[in-house]
Amino acid sequence: MRPGSSRGMRRWTPSSQLRAAHLALTFLTTLPLPHIHEVRDGDFARASAYYPLAGYAVGGLVSGLLWLGLPLPGGVVAALAVGAWLGVTGMLHFDGLVDSADALFAMKSPAQRLEILRDVHVGAFGLAVGVLALLTLWSLLAAPLPWYAPLVAAVSARTLLLLPMNHFPAAREESLGARSREGRVGLALLLAAPTLLLPGAWLAWLAALAACLVVAAFSARRLGGGLSGDIYGMIVVTAELAGLCAYAWGRG
Repeated sequence: MRPGSSRGMRRWTPSSQLRAAHLALTFLTTLPLPHIHEVRDGDFARASAYYPLAGYAVGGLVSGLLWLGLPLPGGVVAALAVGAWLGVTGMLHFDGLVDSADALFAMKSPAQRLEILRDVHVGAFGLAVGVLALLTLWSLLAAPLPWYAPLVAAVSARTLLLLPMNHFPAAREESLGARSREGRVGLALLLAAPTLLLPGAWLAWLAALAACLVVAAFSARRLGGGLSGDIYGMIVVTAELAGLCAYAWGRG
């Protein structure tokens, strides 16, 4: 039975859930936590339900930086916030964005696009989309957003990711992304629910949801029906930007 199967998902014990939460944080962040050396069947699938915890870690760090109100020009604070965002994620999602752009926008067949996803080199599409994403993120963080906006954006993006992750098949069954599917969406929503108590969070969540679904549907069509781990990264980045844009629009 393949990793992440229903048999693996039924083993619900407190220790397995703590292990899943630990794996989610070590996989999606660079927090100095002990590394899990042995990954068992179903571990990554269970861990995906705890992706919101990584959102709290990422968004909490960036929001805390904005909350401090450093005596620096707004553009400098925004640049530091972008650096913190990239640093605490290990550029995992940003790397997925860049790789996905090179593949999705290439005038190739779906099979050829999947091969491009395997290529570690960055092409023109990836460079352009990556620069645009960073400029947009910097501009949004330099704007007068609520200090907690990055927290809402980071948590909502990693929670909503589970919807396309569980709906669309894996583009490559042997990939890490395939092993992360079948996570419990209900548990993820429960963990993320506190962010909905923050002002403006509902609009940010709706914007992130729209971005998540649009990017997932477009990507699946370009790749022959499935999604890969790089696409998951692209979805997270675009959903985060959409959530921040919702706050900027609300302040406009």
